[in-house]
Amino acid sequence: MANKTIDHAITARSLTSAASDPTHAGILSFMRRRYTKQLKDVDAAVWGIPFDAATSNRPGARFGPQAIRCASAIFDNDPQYPFQRDLFADMATIDYGDCLLDYGNHLKTPDTIEREAAKILKSGSYLLTLGGDHFVSYPVLKAHAAVHGPLALVQFDAHQDTWPDEKGRIDHGSFVGRAAREGLIDVEHSIQIGIRTHAPEDCGIRIVYGYEVEEMRAEEIADLIVRHVSSRPAYLTFDIDCLDPAYAPGTGTPVAGGPSSAKILSVLRKLSSLHIAGSDVVEVAPAYDHADVTAIAGATIAMYMLGLRAEWLAERRG
Repeated sequence: MANKTIDHAITARSLTSAASDPTHAGILSFMRRRYTKQLKDVDAAVWGIPFDAATSNRPGARFGPQAIRCASAIFDNDPQYPFQRDLFADMATIDYGDCLLDYGNHLKTPDTIEREAAKILKSGSYLLTLGGDHFVSYPVLKAHAAVHGPLALVQFDAHQDTWPDEKGRIDHGSFVGRAAREGLIDVEHSIQIGIRTHAPEDCGIRIVYGYEVEEMRAEEIADLIVRHVSSRPAYLTFDIDCLDPAYAPGTGTPVAGGPSSAKILSVLRKLSSLHIAGSDVVEVAPAYDHADVTAIAGATIAMYMLGLRAEWLAERRG
């Protein structure tokens, strides 16, 4: 025990050091990363946006970031499966904490999120966002597009989120349509996976419906995504309701007929050739969860996103 520490989120001596907290104890940052607002020499920043005022059905995703952080404690500091590496040995990663929002003035929310995301991106850090309902992806996308130009959207979701919109509206079901109209995403290279509902328009985005995901192998789905996105910088957004409610009951708008967490994780693992410029995991609502099933899925998906980034950095650094 002499070399072990606890509360690594605040006692870490470096951004690449491994934690030794017991799984059941210690301060719960995401994967035990240091809590800090300092962005110097940071390769990747994880932050939460505890907002769910845009949801159309069951609220509660404001508690998603806390639940995902808590579930991530299960990842100790062995090499992370299936990446066979300590993700943080060569990728300085922090938990940036949460975005401070005024719960009584939602009209300020989009600008507040965009401004804070832009600050993080200005440092050169990769940004992984924990939602929150899916509206939060819109201002985060705006901040990324300001850096990279229009992004190929890779969206895992049961819903298209292209419902009719109006200026100033805050709605988790219309952010993709708005992003398309504003030129934040490159619709020709954007793709939605797991869709099990119909919206009035598709905005020219390639759709892989739920029944197709069921019939295709993970390798086929991943190959389709990679070919469709091509060399474009991509933004990867994962609405946890992409998964069947059996694997993600804790969400606001569950839809039956979705894929298993195992299948979708297999798809994600095969996306390492994509240039993923930013990512998020949204719509985890722990009040409807059972035995942390949804939170564990969300934390694992977020870990995979960091794993893909670690591989991408390692390849470019030689």
